Amino acid sequence: MNLRFDRYGSIAFALIGAFFITQSQYISTSAYGSQVGPNLFPLGLGLLLVVLSLRLFWETFQSKYRSDSKAEAGLMYKRFFTILAATLLYVLLLEIIGYVIATALFLYATFLVMGSKSQLKSLVVSLAFSVGVYVVYVQLLKGTLPGLPAWLSV
Repeated sequence: MNLRFDRYGSIAFALIGAFFITQSQYISTSAYGSQVGPNLFPLGLGLLLVVLSLRLFWETFQSKYRSDSKAEAGLMYKRFFTILAATLLYVLLLEIIGYVIATALFLYATFLVMGSKSQLKSLVVSLAFSVGVYVVYVQLLKGTLPGLPAWLSV
């Protein structure tokens, strides 16, 4: 744990969460045939991001553990930028390959970057989560998400 990195990261993520909250107010309350408004999830995720960021910020002042190891700090930056790149790829590929595939690949990659020991467990959890969220949101809540790509012919 690098307290300085966590402190600055929590501030950055709190600002991103605040941006999500404010921008979700400009999204219309109804979507194309959706019963769940498209502004609900950005608002909820923004609130969650702000709350978790504030908690992390508070924990950096409460923590007695200090790690000033340069090697560990470099590894944290490498992980951070790898996940940032995976997030950008996720955003770019979401419409092209669909929600289920893009989310499963994104989660799988982030699990491995964060140090998951079992690749099989990571793959199963990634697939189960992305399919589960898709089914709940699209089938039960009647929301809209990018489905499977047309070139799969499924």
